[in-house]
Amino acid sequence: MSFAYDDQNVFAKILRGEIPNKTVYENEHALAFEDIAPQAPIHVLVIPKGPYMSLDHFAMEASADEQVGFMKAIAEVCKIVGVEDGFRAIANTRDHGHQEVPHLHVHICAGKPLGPMLVR
Repeated sequence: MSFAYDDQNVFAKILRGEIPNKTVYENEHALAFEDIAPQAPIHVLVIPKGPYMSLDHFAMEASADEQVGFMKAIAEVCKIVGVEDGFRAIANTRDHGHQEVPHLHVHICAGKPLGPMLVR
């Protein structure tokens, strides 16, 4: 599969500072910020700073340092926001996965029981 990253997507603009965000955590390889339309009491997005469209794109092409930095950002967000009762990490991908922004992002949702994973 080939990946053609669109550098005009909303998350690319956030990374460039063109759109403000409520930062929760940041490291060299990732940025985490509050979702503007939260679906749970805790809803944070974690995005890589590199131009990756999806989880599979990131897994195939990101460096080991980028991958470790991204995963550490997810761990730090979980510590910061407090997910002791559990959380859901979601990475929607492409059309069938209902991905709305073509830049890898992991939703960290918590703060209440979240129900079943998929609607049956």
